[in-house]
Amino acid sequence: MYAIAIIRYRRSLEGAEDARDEHRKYLLDLKKKGLLIASGPFEPHFGGALLLRIPDLETLDRIRDEDPFTKLKVAQYELQIWNVKTGKDDLDGIG
Repeated sequence: MYAIAIIRYRRSLEGAEDARDEHRKYLLDLKKKGLLIASGPFEPHFGGALLLRIPDLETLDRIRDEDPFTKLKVAQYELQIWNVKTGKDDLDGIG
């Protein structure tokens, strides 16, 4: 199952800076676990997005809830299950 997480800052960009290192470490851990496929900021930089491969909805909620950005109330998540049709085989092949 795939999901997209849109992350929008609740504070100014400068206000999010204090939590950025912890957030990035968290994302690297998700990548190592095979849950995160790709991530990055939007331009202009008001937040960013995560492309996720998840086994269930509980994991998706846990990814949001355990992010330092969420814990420190720096950003909010919008979570969308993504029913990939075109390119699914390509995504499935990403390790």
